[in-house]
Amino acid sequence: MGKTNKTKRPQLIKQEEQTGDIEDLFSEEDTHKIRASLLEWYDKNQRDLPWRTSTKKSENGENVQEEEEEKRAYGVWVSEVMLQQTRVQTVIDYYNRWMLKWPTLQHLSQASLEEVNEMWAGLGYYRRARFLLEGAKMIVAEGSEFPSTVSALRKVPGIGDYTAGAIASIAFKQVVPVVDGNVVRVLARLKAISANPKDKTTVKNFWKLAAQLVDPSRPGDFNQSLMELGATLCTPLNPNCTSCPVSSQCRALHNSRNDESVMVMDYPMKVVKAKQRNDFSTVSVVEISRSQDRQTKSNSRVLLVKRPDEGLLAGLWEFPCVTLDEEADLSMRRKLIDQLLKKSFKLNPPKNCNVISRELVGEFVHVFSHIRRKIYVELLVLHLKGGKHVLFEEDDINATDWKLLDSEAVSRMGLTSAVRKVYSMVQKFKQDGSSNNSVPLRKRPKCS
Repeated sequence: MGKTNKTKRPQLIKQEEQTGDIEDLFSEEDTHKIRASLLEWYDKNQRDLPWRTSTKKSENGENVQEEEEEKRAYGVWVSEVMLQQTRVQTVIDYYNRWMLKWPTLQHLSQASLEEVNEMWAGLGYYRRARFLLEGAKMIVAEGSEFPSTVSALRKVPGIGDYTAGAIASIAFKQVVPVVDGNVVRVLARLKAISANPKDKTTVKNFWKLAAQLVDPSRPGDFNQSLMELGATLCTPLNPNCTSCPVSSQCRALHNSRNDESVMVMDYPMKVVKAKQRNDFSTVSVVEISRSQDRQTKSNSRVLLVKRPDEGLLAGLWEFPCVTLDEEADLSMRRKLIDQLLKKSFKLNPPKNCNVISRELVGEFVHVFSHIRRKIYVELLVLHLKGGKHVLFEEDDINATDWKLLDSEAVSRMGLTSAVRKVYSMVQKFKQDGSSNNSVPLRKRPKCS
């Protein structure tokens, strides 16, 4: 296991530090050994994943792709985008559902952003889904075939160096490298590279090493074998060096066996992550009730609002909310929500609606990649005077930016994990009964 049971603390470096100790490329002998060993291991041990090529033997013994090249490229593209920042086991179900709904690039190009977001809900990093849709529309609109080279693929929205290399090598057998986190870890250990893996110069050198190793006859399989090794054996904390097919070429393992102060996990160096920003959000789940009696079970509707088409969680649906840079008490949070409802939806108790109930449901913390957000949740039940929904038909309100849905329809929507958490809290709260934070029916406050 390469002395992986030692308790030495991982070494940390600041992201801006730059060191470059990649002294040389692989020797010709090591290159051939690594290629042969990895491909042999991959053929025997690769995981059965739905986006990997399925092959069969024809009568004359030749390998024949079961899928057309373009469909294969499309599948690789979808899978690679989904796999960014997401675990493989999570992606499998999403990938299968996606390909069932949009089996080809042409099918996806006809989808709406809302449909794509709903299918993507729960995977996070929603820009990835938007780029998939934009890329599909662009390729189909230009009437061209699916791009097959790295340079052509890089022109598609959202496709970077890694995704371009993966598609080109796996789908089109282009002899080009791929470098992701798994590949960086494997290469850093093979060469015992202690340079900052985030430094631009070091990243370029990793690409050079990966390019040197790519097998010219099976580039796609080799790139997948390198990533598979990092995902299954050469893991960050518990590398299984005894089962590694390239352990004899691994300098990190060699160093750990000759120096007790060195561990395989020392490579690559750990980089201090940027500190997450803290903010706060107050969310109001607004129910429009047909009855003025809070005890009466009515066919109420829940108000959902569409986020702007740019920025964090662009184009996704959520409940009315206000985000703050600093903490605010209950009174201030409600005041801000009231201002939002009055400005955006003309909801202005007691002028045109009554407050049936207003209750603090709870709070929780949701972590984005760079934001740690504390979210306060309330349930606000309103009754529109006259029972009409004409308040939402003002000329200055875009009906495509909001929806009034029943609970069943809300449950079917593709909501983000945070929004779904909010709604689950409200549903459980309603089942468990009122809290001490409810606003008595006799003392209905003004919203502003």
